[in-house]
Amino acid sequence: MTFPCHFEYKAFGPGDEDGRFRAQVQEAVSTVVTVSRQAMRVRPSSTGKYQCVSVLVTLRNRAQLDAVYAALRKIDDLKYLL
Repeated sequence: MTFPCHFEYKAFGPGDEDGRFRAQVQEAVSTVVTVSRQAMRVRPSSTGKYQCVSVLVTLRNRAQLDAVYAALRKIDDLKYLL
């Protein structure tokens, strides 16, 4: 990986209509790098039970890459992380 670069994180969690999981993902990523709402996409599962929140960010180094993963892993409702 060559830095700086664009990188997309994908966090899978419960489907919710109040946007709580999306907000948790945005907050976790924002502790390390700046993220805008436009850099986020939400895709619900076919049943709506789960959702995937994708976040595209610009990383300056490997430490930021690892720090965002660590912050995302702290989300209680997180089911899977790519």
